[in-house]
Amino acid sequence: MTPFIAALQFLTLFPLGKPRHADPERLVFFFPAVGMTIGGVLAACDFLFLRLGSPITAAALDTALLALITGALHLDGLADTADGLLAHRDKKTALAIMKDSRVGAMGLVVTVCILLIKWAGLAALSSQRSLCLVLIPAYARAAVAPAVFLLPYGRPEGGTGTYLFEKPLHPWILSGILLPFAVSFFLGVRALWLNGAFLFLGGAVLYFYQKRMGCITGDMMGALVEVMEALLFCILSTGGAG
Repeated sequence: MTPFIAALQFLTLFPLGKPRHADPERLVFFFPAVGMTIGGVLAACDFLFLRLGSPITAAALDTALLALITGALHLDGLADTADGLLAHRDKKTALAIMKDSRVGAMGLVVTVCILLIKWAGLAALSSQRSLCLVLIPAYARAAVAPAVFLLPYGRPEGGTGTYLFEKPLHPWILSGILLPFAVSFFLGVRALWLNGAFLFLGGAVLYFYQKRMGCITGDMMGALVEVMEALLFCILSTGGAG
């Protein structure tokens, strides 16, 4: 259980006592399970939110809860990544921009857009809502595993994600993705939408990272989580709603 608790402490603000350390590979392996835990908390709270107000209100509260659970860590990474990667600067300058704690106009606009997309997807989500709320945070964090396996770390001087790259990672860490894949089949035909979207969107973001930077950073991992989460909620609430 230590690697799982360590992964929870790494990705969330859950009060779990003294910080624990785990092998980086084991930590990454448990990222999807951490996402499913976050999703379970989200689904339980959403059940209450829906009884206190409309689906629109519940969606707003769900969006806020997802940010609070992680201490807005992923949103901060999203804003920094947008400022750096969308600025049409060279790799060195982009990395410097991402390291700057100040948020620029591009970071603010992209963050607001992603939050709006996430809110809209949550508001429109109806069929098998609770199961979707459990699964999508798991898929969003599962996308980090192939990212850290396929791309080198972009900050040799050290950064938020340094710990995950202390030693070469092995392919078995990708097997953690099988957890949300297996549970998704309770969605029936909609599992095809979800898994297809996960593979396509995850591949598209990693391709962009590879072409634009040739590496990954902690900020870029956070951006990946936020983009995947928002778009998967939106896709399941529209084309896969049948």
